Amino acid sequence: MPLSAFRNTFAGSPLDRASERRSDDRWLAEKLAEPAARVMAVWGGKFLVEGEALAWVDAAMAQAIAGGPELLLFLGLDEAGAVFALEFDGSDDPAAGPLAGLGTFEELRGLASRLSPEEAAMGAAAKAMFEWRRRHRFCAACGQPSRPADGGWKRICEACGAQHFPRTDPVVIMLACHGERCMLGRQGAWPQGRFSTLAGFMEPGESIEEACARELAEEAGLRTLSVRYHSSQPWPFPSNLMIGLIAEVEDDEGAPDQTELAEVRWFTRAEARALLKGEIEGVSAPTPIAIAGQLIRAWAYDGVEGDVA
Repeated sequence: MPLSAFRNTFAGSPLDRASERRSDDRWLAEKLAEPAARVMAVWGGKFLVEGEALAWVDAAMAQAIAGGPELLLFLGLDEAGAVFALEFDGSDDPAAGPLAGLGTFEELRGLASRLSPEEAAMGAAAKAMFEWRRRHRFCAACGQPSRPADGGWKRICEACGAQHFPRTDPVVIMLACHGERCMLGRQGAWPQGRFSTLAGFMEPGESIEEACARELAEEAGLRTLSVRYHSSQPWPFPSNLMIGLIAEVEDDEGAPDQTELAEVRWFTRAEARALLKGEIEGVSAPTPIAIAGQLIRAWAYDGVEGDVA
């Protein structure tokens, strides 16, 4: 049963992460040795796919290629068995080498809309974890090399004994609304005409509501009156948690700060619905895999009968 009525891309993994078993190396080895074990292949942040689905690598082959725990990650269990991920190092495309004939490597951002929601969610976890491991191969306390533990979900420094765990960076992403209009912004680096919700990283000692109000004030000069939670989305680029909000603001003025935002624009509900359908010439909505579209859709179709998909 889903925990939320809104299922964002990269959310809703089907796996039981079995975190209480990760420290049992023997159990992990047994799961990897089972005939039902499946291993996804990752190379340079790209995933091995065949057609519209992940291409799974034989577990015995994956274990031989990995040669140890550094390149393997235990993702969890589903009804079929254990699921692992294998990361390939180096500049040579494994699809032209040991994985020849099994598929091709593609970027997850482009793949997400083609994969099943379940495979997209599993891939997001693998991508975020491998990115964290790549950046934390040395101990932050003493600078010595660290080693993987707990199926890849922890790193231990043998020199000083420090233990390091994955981090997720929280980001507030909010739709600013005033009465019957909502505001979207455009960054200068985006494609011409692309508008989306505002977003920003949370700072230490800051609540979600405070971060939302600060970002709206900094980027668009808006004063926030109230904040309502909508839903969240894991965003593995590299490892963020997008906290989706709808914020009521004091007025429908606002101006871009010309640093984060180059332009802002207000939309009525009818205009927001037209934007989502691609019916406004020269203006485009956020990419379909982003939570921003869910926020706009939730507000635009609030109380409106008909298809909101």
